[in-house]
Amino acid sequence: MTAATAPPGTQDLSEGALGTALLHIERGDLPAARRELARAVAGGVSTGANASLFHGAPALEFVVSRAGRAGGDVRAAVDRVVDARLDAVRRRRESGALPYLAEFDLIRGLTGLGALLLVRGSVPSRLTDILIYLVSLSRPAHADRRELPGWWSAAGPDGKEMNGGHGNNGVAHGIAGPLALLSLAHRADAHVPGQLDAIEVFARWLDTYGGSYWTTRAQMDAAGPPAPKPARPSWCYGPPGIARAQQLAALALGDPARRQAAEDTVVRTLSSPVHLSRITDATLCHGWAGLVTLARAVAADSPAPERFTPLITGLHMRLTADLHRLSKPGFMEGRSGAQLALDGTDSTGWTGALLIT
Repeated sequence: MTAATAPPGTQDLSEGALGTALLHIERGDLPAARRELARAVAGGVSTGANASLFHGAPALEFVVSRAGRAGGDVRAAVDRVVDARLDAVRRRRESGALPYLAEFDLIRGLTGLGALLLVRGSVPSRLTDILIYLVSLSRPAHADRRELPGWWSAAGPDGKEMNGGHGNNGVAHGIAGPLALLSLAHRADAHVPGQLDAIEVFARWLDTYGGSYWTTRAQMDAAGPPAPKPARPSWCYGPPGIARAQQLAALALGDPARRQAAEDTVVRTLSSPVHLSRITDATLCHGWAGLVTLARAVAADSPAPERFTPLITGLHMRLTADLHRLSKPGFMEGRSGAQLALDGTDSTGWTGALLIT
């Protein structure tokens, strides 16, 4: 593994050739997958600061492991990335600084790397270290002489300094991602001390503040939580993605009331013309593909899956109608991911990259 010199995006799971390779692997077309993989790694594979589940060596491992082909050199490179990220956490803590989103989130951070290690099929020590770190985010942090949630970031969602900071609630960049990973890990018999307590802390926060994409200091200091604003419902941000994380939390906690509330949220949101009118494309990240994939997973874990059948049928029709409008070829915001959702199979476990399953 080398520092990447490949053209921008080629080794990016979100938009590059790796996403197209993933589609071919799910369809069983390994020769086509090999051609895309060769394109992806032609200029090297990143193991640097930008390496994550969606870029570089970890993205490569996720894709090739869907075909059972991840070699020891790729895994060793990923292990070095994980070690570097955990070392960075220790240094950040020693400095007394608050975490930043890319430290812990799914797309760029340790939640995504934990999702990759979880699908390796065992419980490696590095996964344990990541779970312990995510549990630590459930304990309060302190800044400006006050107590804050442990995942509070001084920077805003755009990475720029934000007055008072914010607590991000989404699956892609916020605390719903760690909640989903800790819950899925529990179901896979990967346990660390305090895990269920952390799941409870994150889930209760989302009970209160999950109606917003993120929470500001002013909102947290107000007498009551902010009223939910009309917003795009999607996997990355919004009620459906958070509801799936809450359903997974309920299954880990053995909490039928929470599970019912999460499933009701999915039904209510995906039955609402007002909410659905805000979806403008077919992508996995924030479009029809993500919603239909999410709805299938929620239905599979529900004691009443028939509630979701008409919703899934309707979403599938919308995805079919809009897929051809996608201009990009990749996984998160392009045709490959949308086609995976349209095909409706998950024999390789590709939905693990989204922490949906």
